[in-house]
Amino acid sequence: MKSIQVEVKNVLATVSEAEIKALDAEVAAATSKLYDGNGEGNDFLGWLRLPSETSDSLIEEISSTAAQLRSLCDYVVCIGIGGSYLGAKAVIEALSDSFATLKQHNGPQVLFAGQNIGEDYLYELQSLLSDKKFGIIVISKSGTTTEPAIAFRLLKEQLEKQVGKAEASKRIVAITDANRGALRKLATEEGYKTFVIADNVGGRFSVLTPVGLLPIAVAGFDIKALIDGARTMEAASLNGENNCVAAYAATRNALYRAGKKIEILVNYNPKLHFLGEWWKQLYGESEGKDHKGIFPAAVDNSTDLHSMGQWIQDGERTIFETVISVGEQQHKVVIPTDADNLDGLNYIAGKRVDEVNKMAELGTVIAHVDGGVPNMRITLPALTEFWLGQIIYFFEKACGVSGYILGVNPFNQPGVEDYKRNMFALLNKPGYEAESKAIQAKLG
Repeated sequence: MKSIQVEVKNVLATVSEAEIKALDAEVAAATSKLYDGNGEGNDFLGWLRLPSETSDSLIEEISSTAAQLRSLCDYVVCIGIGGSYLGAKAVIEALSDSFATLKQHNGPQVLFAGQNIGEDYLYELQSLLSDKKFGIIVISKSGTTTEPAIAFRLLKEQLEKQVGKAEASKRIVAITDANRGALRKLATEEGYKTFVIADNVGGRFSVLTPVGLLPIAVAGFDIKALIDGARTMEAASLNGENNCVAAYAATRNALYRAGKKIEILVNYNPKLHFLGEWWKQLYGESEGKDHKGIFPAAVDNSTDLHSMGQWIQDGERTIFETVISVGEQQHKVVIPTDADNLDGLNYIAGKRVDEVNKMAELGTVIAHVDGGVPNMRITLPALTEFWLGQIIYFFEKACGVSGYILGVNPFNQPGVEDYKRNMFALLNKPGYEAESKAIQAKLG
């Protein structure tokens, strides 16, 4: 198998093959908009050819910087929010030992900050790092986004107090705008190593840039294989028809038009939790506009079968599921026989745990389809850098195609600015005096 596979047979009780096929022209038109650059948001299409245009020299430079951080640090804190952390977090979690933090390890642990404004979280992080060798990767185009700016101010000050400004400058890497912004100015003044966030790549599409690649490399994973996987999917999805990107984009839009307004991304491997979180941001920010859009949700099965599973099975029929099915596991665990059989499990003795998990997956799909929930399945052969690179690019490309089919600009996020204006006004940020007065009037 050279590419991930998308199966749509379990949606056909809700939408027919003819109804999906009827979207072929719209898929082709949306794909042409992407490649011709004549659709809304066409100034943010740098991700589209990114895998094939990523040079070996950039990969080597990122790998070299990662090696330096690995040699200097026991912990590296990646500071960023939204797409500036979720992609890296998704890949690192998918590839890491689930209990790595409790074991001896041969390199720094990558921690995350700036993705929230949790005072206890930041206090506990600073306490952990108070006697540790740590470094910082700070990611922000502007350097003034509130959440990461707070975290960077705190951790920069702490690092400089612990090791001095000169040494701290060797342990801080800034990923920011090429020429402008507060972080670019600071990085130039302090002599930080920097990588550029291209103007034409939005945050949620940035995991295959240094934004994602550097933290992933610091964590010890093969970023060249990740890019190779993305390149394979880029090539496989060049044709607007008869490819898995087209199949996914067309099917989800056919289901939306049939009244299925919520898509639930389902995994049966706990390592994929943060892939679901990354996917939620990618599709939520891209499609939720003009009072349109499929609502993206995610569940971790079989865990959530004992909670959300009830709603999915018997709740309102406005949902469909996309199941990520992982083929091979990295390790083998066989269920033993027990002479007393008090737990009644001898009927599965001798089976691999993954075989039981696969039957839970299949049994759930059958139950949900029988219950009126259409299901798509995406088969991912294994959790490796290559296959994760494929599925990342797959979802990015399908998001662009799907957004244009939906009739929105998939590459802006005007709604995100509303909370920021209110927060700045409530905090009396200079320049927001009029908004402050307006909010105070609303609050009485």
